Amino acid sequence: MANSKFEYVKGFEQATDWVLLPSTYVVIRVDGKGFTKFSDAHGFEKPNDKRALDLMNECAKAVLREFPVLLGYGESDEFSFVLHKDATLFGRRASKIISTITSCFTGNYVRLWPQFLPDTPLQYTPVFDGRAVCYPSLKVLRDYLAWRQADTHINNQYNTCYWCLVKAGKSPAEAQATIKGTDTSFKNELLFSQFGINYAQLPEQFRKGSTVLKRPVRAVVKYREDGTPVERDRVQEVVLHCDIIGDAFWQEHQQLLGLAD
Repeated sequence: MANSKFEYVKGFEQATDWVLLPSTYVVIRVDGKGFTKFSDAHGFEKPNDKRALDLMNECAKAVLREFPVLLGYGESDEFSFVLHKDATLFGRRASKIISTITSCFTGNYVRLWPQFLPDTPLQYTPVFDGRAVCYPSLKVLRDYLAWRQADTHINNQYNTCYWCLVKAGKSPAEAQATIKGTDTSFKNELLFSQFGINYAQLPEQFRKGSTVLKRPVRAVVKYREDGTPVERDRVQEVVLHCDIIGDAFWQEHQQLLGLAD
């Protein structure tokens, strides 16, 4: 009903829909709500369930297909998606960007669940929240992602020790007391001496998290009448389990990600 007497209410919507700071990198972080309870209800393997992590990665790939996201970084039940500092998605309206990316991720989590956990019926609806944070430079953005990857290592090392102790017969309180306040060397020694686990040889997916980005790949697009293939470069979402704290990753992908300041 255009130009009706009720149209004045649109002003309230505009007053509360803030625009993200221009010329800044935007990170949309999608985070699971109550996922400790959710993982217990669905029997996730502790400390890491590769099926659930792979499901998260596939949801992230779906977000990259749908939106102009440079890369995503994920661990456990969270994923951070980076938009370029010059991105104009939805006029940089925060509520629109947060809600659509979070909705896309959540919808795909439900849709793809049977592919990754076919023997585990979904007991109830998973819920993810989203937030947007602006970072003024590539350095600060890198520091944010480095923080998340460092957090991945810290949490995974702690959880690996904790669950090894619990599965070996200690109570949760005893396991917590054993590793509370200990450093990396202590935890590595505990894993190796008591459980024969070399932490450095655990899957990189668990230790370093998942980085999702787009890469051109050579793919067959059709076949000629004589049966020979026709190949072209196509952009495809890929998942890497690599170090993103050091310079090597950023030097290799600088042009691809368009992240040069």
